Amino acid sequence: RIQILFELRYMSEEQDSQRTEPTPTTTADAQIASEDVTKSEKSVDSSNANESTDNSSKTAEERSKLASELIRSIVPDVAMQDPANPEPSQPEEEDPGVEVKFKLVYNKQTFEIVMGENRTVRFLKEHIEKLTKLPRSMQKLMYKGLVKDESKTLKELKIMKNAKMMLVGTTMTDLVAVNTKPAASEIAGVGTSSTPKKEPLCKRKEHIKVLEKGKPEDAMQGVAGLKQPLPVQPLNGMINKHGKVRLTFKLEEDSLWIGTKARTEKVPMSSIRGVVSEPIESDPNYHIMGIQLGPTELSRYWIYWVPAQYVDAIKDTILGKWPNFF
Repeated sequence: RIQILFELRYMSEEQDSQRTEPTPTTTADAQIASEDVTKSEKSVDSSNANESTDNSSKTAEERSKLASELIRSIVPDVAMQDPANPEPSQPEEEDPGVEVKFKLVYNKQTFEIVMGENRTVRFLKEHIEKLTKLPRSMQKLMYKGLVKDESKTLKELKIMKNAKMMLVGTTMTDLVAVNTKPAASEIAGVGTSSTPKKEPLCKRKEHIKVLEKGKPEDAMQGVAGLKQPLPVQPLNGMINKHGKVRLTFKLEEDSLWIGTKARTEKVPMSSIRGVVSEPIESDPNYHIMGIQLGPTELSRYWIYWVPAQYVDAIKDTILGKWPNFF
């Protein structure tokens, strides 16, 4: 339809231009008559011709204008768009990629998450905030170590189907509760309890016998007063009452591997009831640590010469809670 309109417009302009061209004379009589025309008649004819040309030009312009308006009414988007400045195209939505299903473990709860592999860690944390009410700034994700870069995608983290990711953090409600000052009555009651003070771990006979053997030669360097995340490699150079021990944290499986010379015990971290520790008096750079595998304190698995800088990270990883100083 547009092509037909343009052809009509072109034909109209061509006809108007032909009308304005003077018609050539062919006869000898016409040539003789034109020579006898007076100067005044030539002047009159010239002015009439100019007026006719102006009228024809105005008619062509009006027709051209009408054709343009007709085109705009039919296809306004095409007619009005400036080819030199085309309208910007709408930004395409980011491709989330192939969906991957994995588990998120937080505070003894397990969440099923399905998300595109092209989504970033930041996007994941915003989704987690909706699920757990834990602010993104207070989230610590652990998958084969601490996830620090929020710009990385799930694909770059190599999160596989049915993998497990650990989340640690403290909600604002819990943080406020911890920082709330105790009532005056509670303060007054301090020191009046009849509950006997527990004996330090280092003073118990069962632990004295092990500590008297001395620090293992291959013990990892311990640093008191320092808090560090878990290293990528297993923690080794520690002992139990029988011999050497190493701890391997399999976060993707939500399990703790306790390895000895004889065997490796794979313990689900969700089954661990608690973790206690205490600095060794003779060398505070190391701790005694008890991992409670059953319902009572008698089920504690004791480990000696644990580097002090990793104690908090071990507790946080196993119990799924971030320390209160957050």
